Amino acid sequence: MRLHIRHATRYSYDQPVPYGLQQIRLTPKPCDSQSIDNWTIDIEGGRQECAFDDQHGNRVQLISLDAGQTEISITCTGDVDTIPTNGVVGLHSGHAPLWYYMRQTALTQPGKLIRKLASDMPENPNTIERLHKLSETIREAIGYETDRTDTGTTAEEALKVGHGVCQDHAHTFVSAARILGFPARYVSGYLMMNDRVHQEASHAWAEAYVADVGWIGFDVSNVISPDERYVRIATGLDYEEAAPIAGIVFGDGAESLLVTLQVQQ
Repeated sequence: MRLHIRHATRYSYDQPVPYGLQQIRLTPKPCDSQSIDNWTIDIEGGRQECAFDDQHGNRVQLISLDAGQTEISITCTGDVDTIPTNGVVGLHSGHAPLWYYMRQTALTQPGKLIRKLASDMPENPNTIERLHKLSETIREAIGYETDRTDTGTTAEEALKVGHGVCQDHAHTFVSAARILGFPARYVSGYLMMNDRVHQEASHAWAEAYVADVGWIGFDVSNVISPDERYVRIATGLDYEEAAPIAGIVFGDGAESLLVTLQVQQ
């Protein structure tokens, strides 16, 4: 399947900004399930200072705002060819070793609730079935509901309130999978919806590493493994390491954000 994506992010400020720096991870990652036909990132109101691949193999660009700007926009446009692989994205590669993905972070640090959820998982000689069961269990425990959590909400907090979004589902899966002995990571990307082209936000899911198979994706929010409708952009130990855009801005002005996203076949 060929997916066409247009993702525009615009930051506006009510006062001129003396200095700002954005770190963006918005370039799709080649893997067994996808190949990039073309991809461009256009920047208005700023310029690229440098670009590099991080420890996860994400393409990272550092963008500085032009002095005195009141607006910066980042627009990604491109086509990605995808194939169904039952969620399997390939064997491990990159600079970070597998044991690195057993490390919990502030966002995935398990408390008593996640530890109980993991300990209650039944033993199963089929490790992939066990991971699917974990995904189902988390989806039952955390109902999908917007505006109840934010990017700073931890997995333990989301499980406690019983509500969250894809980010919270992914963090909880990653946390519990690590307890069960699976290297796990957070994934940011896009999902083509069957009933719409325009979307409010990008998507997030998790991946766990299974010996002799490789990394396998689990979209807890939809209780499936990613298929040809999914495009992987960045991976990390948690949201902070895979965030599409993160940065700092100096100045006293208020900031507003407008995001437009289209994903279509």
